[in-house]
Amino acid sequence: MPDAAMSEWWQKVAADFSDLPDVGEAIRMTVRLVLAAVLGGMLGYDRERAGKSAGLRTHMLVSLGAALFVLIPQQAGLSDSDISRVIQGVVAGVGFLGAGAIVKDSRGGEVQGLTTAAGIWLTAAIGIAAGLGRESSAVLGAVLAFVILSALARISHWMRPSHGQPVDPPALSKRLAESSDALNIDLNH
Repeated sequence: MPDAAMSEWWQKVAADFSDLPDVGEAIRMTVRLVLAAVLGGMLGYDRERAGKSAGLRTHMLVSLGAALFVLIPQQAGLSDSDISRVIQGVVAGVGFLGAGAIVKDSRGGEVQGLTTAAGIWLTAAIGIAAGLGRESSAVLGAVLAFVILSALARISHWMRPSHGQPVDPPALSKRLAESSDALNIDLNH
């Protein structure tokens, strides 16, 4: 009798874990989730290195969570329209998370955290792509985001007259005109 009870208990436990019916399905899910976490971590590492509040762990969790939110309904056989509603919920929810990163400086009225919020939002999109099995799209999106966050940050810094001050459009136009003249580039075309 104890062996039969143990066998029945084990069958119930095994049934609870039946969402991964075979090794192939387990590998597919693992690859998608790990890819989402790694790509989110790549963006988070760059933000953490820049001293931003949302760093490595935050971006990894957002990307992994977004991937899991779409992978589970897909695995459960939900329709595309149902998965679309899940994606809408993830996008809206992550939007609220990003909104928490946006603050207005009470002294100068400058808004800060917009890039962090946008990065969190994009990280969720990368996680969604990975979770849906669109690995190439997820990698491409992450690479482009990394270029925007790291390489373009240098260009943005160059455009500012001095570190930490907002861009003055007339002064920026003058600097661009001077630079284009020095490089013999005609900006009027």
